[in-house]
Amino acid sequence: MDTAIAPRTQPIPTLVETAGHAVVRTLEEHGIRRAYVVPGESYLDVLDGLYESTIDTIVCRHEGGAAYMAEAEGKIGRLPGIAMVTRGPGAANAHVGLHTAWQDSTPMILFVGLIPTAHRGREAFQEFDIQAWFDSGAKAVFVLDSAARAAELVAEAIFTARSGRPGPVVVGLPEDVLTEKIPGLRHPELPVAGGGLTRRDGIALAGALARSERPLFVTGGSDWDDDTTQKLTAWLERHHIPAAAEWRTEGVVPFDSPSYAGPIGYGRPKPTVDILDQADLLIYVGTVPGDVLTGGFHARQGWSKENVLVSIDTRLRGRSGAVTQHIVARPGHFVRDLVEFDIQTRPEWAAWTSQLRAQQVAFSDLPAVGEAEGPARMDTLMASLVPLLERDAIVTFGAGEHTNWAHRYFPAATFTSMLSAGNGSMGYSVPAAVAASLNFPGRQVVCIAGDGEFLMNGQELATAAQYGLSPLVVVMDNQEYGTIRTHQERNYPGRVSGTQLRNPNFATLADAYGGRGYRVEADGQVGAAVRSALDFIATTGSFALIHLLVEQRRQAY
Repeated sequence: MDTAIAPRTQPIPTLVETAGHAVVRTLEEHGIRRAYVVPGESYLDVLDGLYESTIDTIVCRHEGGAAYMAEAEGKIGRLPGIAMVTRGPGAANAHVGLHTAWQDSTPMILFVGLIPTAHRGREAFQEFDIQAWFDSGAKAVFVLDSAARAAELVAEAIFTARSGRPGPVVVGLPEDVLTEKIPGLRHPELPVAGGGLTRRDGIALAGALARSERPLFVTGGSDWDDDTTQKLTAWLERHHIPAAAEWRTEGVVPFDSPSYAGPIGYGRPKPTVDILDQADLLIYVGTVPGDVLTGGFHARQGWSKENVLVSIDTRLRGRSGAVTQHIVARPGHFVRDLVEFDIQTRPEWAAWTSQLRAQQVAFSDLPAVGEAEGPARMDTLMASLVPLLERDAIVTFGAGEHTNWAHRYFPAATFTSMLSAGNGSMGYSVPAAVAASLNFPGRQVVCIAGDGEFLMNGQELATAAQYGLSPLVVVMDNQEYGTIRTHQERNYPGRVSGTQLRNPNFATLADAYGGRGYRVEADGQVGAAVRSALDFIATTGSFALIHLLVEQRRQAY
């Protein structure tokens, strides 16, 4: 046997443990640092295994919040984010985070406690069919029916979540199986293939660039790291090639790089979407030209244009239009090889890059700080906040009209600078801020939420308080589901239905959760509130919330 290849499992001398403890130990051995949980009696033995574990157990207030936190953690690091919930109702509540992980290609594992195996098929308390519920929305669904395979199953789940196109995996844990005593077995980490730029790929790509007068890179997804983003940025700047960012994934190429051409997605400026058709060569790295990037599968339909897709997913799910070349590689492996390849810079590229850069600079230029008469404005909030941010600040947000200001003005300078839900899921902002604060305790974290979005998981501020976290939370309160109202007014003018809200005092709510709240009703109060909130965070280490009451459209309750 080749001694370089580890056996499938390795015995741990004299160790006898329960299957639940083996689950925890295997997570530890694979480098998992924390688990986001809502406890349940169905997986008490796993919770007992966490008691003396090196894994931090983050107790959440709702399974949806726990799943979002795990999804955000998967975006941040190399390993899957871990959520643990109980059967039936808990699993149902966590499903929203799985959908986010599926559409955003995020490695994540949802552990679900299940009823005892002897109770199956009898409509026992909280029973559900885990395969039927999750099979179409997860990369795989495993059930631990053999206690002795606990270590193997966890290793397989981690590998499956990371390999190929990353995504969510569900692991069912029957209550009775978890308490079975088993011999200790260790399962080595399974290596994940990253692909790369083959010699033939490199020659073809170099030829495409040599023919191109207006090349454009489009970066996306979350399968990046700091080293890769820095190498790509330096390579782009050296060759005077521009790069745009997929919607809600800014920060791969820093916002102030001379090569950065801005975000592409919903709410984008027209010059940015036009560049998809103006460019004669598009190179997508870590993403594909899906419906959001192409305006509903419309842009970039011509077969005469060259489109290079760099994706580890051999199926290229979600793509639009023709594909000239598919390079099977993760971003890190592709960039590693790209920077070593001989690419000749064309003189036309500098002017093309300068044109796109000028458009982005004009679009992202902060509004004047001068505060206006009347209600508070998000323009004033961003103009007051952005100059006070540190370079490595992180922004989190979910879905809604409030996200437009984050896309436009937030200075995403590093990876990870922006955590959001590409599937447009509401309720993501606060849980993501909790995950970001836990992963980066020394960095500023800014959570921008809408009123409707905040009320879906704002209770996770209690989690932030419990673990001493200090994000700045901004709640833009327009007392409506604003994005839906906008579509409603366009399609059914004057018929406002089902989109209006009546909200609490969010500032008081923040105080109740253990932070500091600021209620801002007038534009002239915005700057002072921002400064005071940041000072409160710096001096106390607690979180602050700015309740920003912005101008209302017609109210109808």
